[in-house]
Amino acid sequence: MSDMKPSPSASGEGPIQPLSAYRVLNLTDDRGSFCARILADLGADVIKIEPPQGDPSRKLNPFFHNDAHPEKSLFWFAYNANQRGVTLNIEAVEGQKLFKRLAKRAHFVVESFPPGYLDELGLGYSALSQLNPSLIMTSVTAFGQDGPYRGWKASDIVISALSGSMYLAGDPDRAPLRIGGCEQSYLVGSAYAAAGTMLAHYYRLLTGQGQHVDASAVESVSFATMGYYMYQDLEGYVFRRTGNYYDRYGKQVQLTWSCRDGYISWRLFMGGEGRFTRAVVEWMDSEGEAGELKDVKWGDIGYDAVTIEDYNRWTKLFGEFFRKHTKEAIQREALARGFSCFPVNTPKDLMENAQLKARGYWVEVECPEMDGAITAPGPLYQSSEVAWKKPGRPPLLGEHNEEIYRGELGLSREELCLLKQADVI
Repeated sequence: MSDMKPSPSASGEGPIQPLSAYRVLNLTDDRGSFCARILADLGADVIKIEPPQGDPSRKLNPFFHNDAHPEKSLFWFAYNANQRGVTLNIEAVEGQKLFKRLAKRAHFVVESFPPGYLDELGLGYSALSQLNPSLIMTSVTAFGQDGPYRGWKASDIVISALSGSMYLAGDPDRAPLRIGGCEQSYLVGSAYAAAGTMLAHYYRLLTGQGQHVDASAVESVSFATMGYYMYQDLEGYVFRRTGNYYDRYGKQVQLTWSCRDGYISWRLFMGGEGRFTRAVVEWMDSEGEAGELKDVKWGDIGYDAVTIEDYNRWTKLFGEFFRKHTKEAIQREALARGFSCFPVNTPKDLMENAQLKARGYWVEVECPEMDGAITAPGPLYQSSEVAWKKPGRPPLLGEHNEEIYRGELGLSREELCLLKQADVI
């Protein structure tokens, strides 16, 4: 692999990036793309390999300014940034030959095809490891490479249900829910896949040997919620859906409260933590709003000793007070008075968050296809020794075909034309 072209991040300019000397072939779709994105952000030269007609992720919502163009999918932008891109039909014989040439020079292959698909094409780990014994292949699937479910298809909602995470989400008097917004299950699976890939890489540094990393989204999400289910096994306690509340001695303890411009997260504390509630009451009293609340001995009572009628009356008073104030005002008083309370941030709030701005989390990514530049999330961590690669826009369809096929593999322009005509690239 000594003839491998180093990535642009390995130029020697600026701090060292952990994977700047390594190359990744990215065969994933939306189910595994976050794994490849993590490796790219760690500095690897990630080559996104798409079929000639383009990766299906290019058609996923949302789109920039609602323009359903394959170069304007914000999902595509988010999970395929920092990569170069080529087109290649790996089901064609000539495409398989080209892929093997690329794999011989690579350090990692990340894929999310159904189990056995690459083996049928002669491109599975057993075949590629013979060409490149130090190669690490990472597979991201719903259920893993073996077992009775290995060939089953699964969407995010299926994985949420089978992993047990759905059982915990939603309101107690309604059916279970999956987490809303962007589909989370394959993102969790991809994150665990990236961690497994780095463990395999560490083993390779010690031994020189590659391996096949098998990441299951169901197992990953199950592991992420393991703490809740350990209670059932160790203590016989079964967590259940609680929505905006949780039960405490028959009381519905509210966790999210309305305020003048949105919501806050606050909890009414009693007993040993009653001082936090007393601090809120003191603020209310300074504005003439405390009423009967100022006479309650918050540090001396507990949920077990309070009647439901008193508790419901008190929470109503707290709720009426919060609705008169903004998130910013409530957080300011919380910091000044020492009680625990946080704003429920919207996307706009995140973009304007002073902490994220101070740490340089938001970065501008040049993207002419989207009218100039887009503000995007920056590093997931900061280190005193190594750098996180600044995001660059994802590749256009086939953008680096000539650079890689001609510049690195030595194909002629005529050969490229013939491959394109044959729908190989």
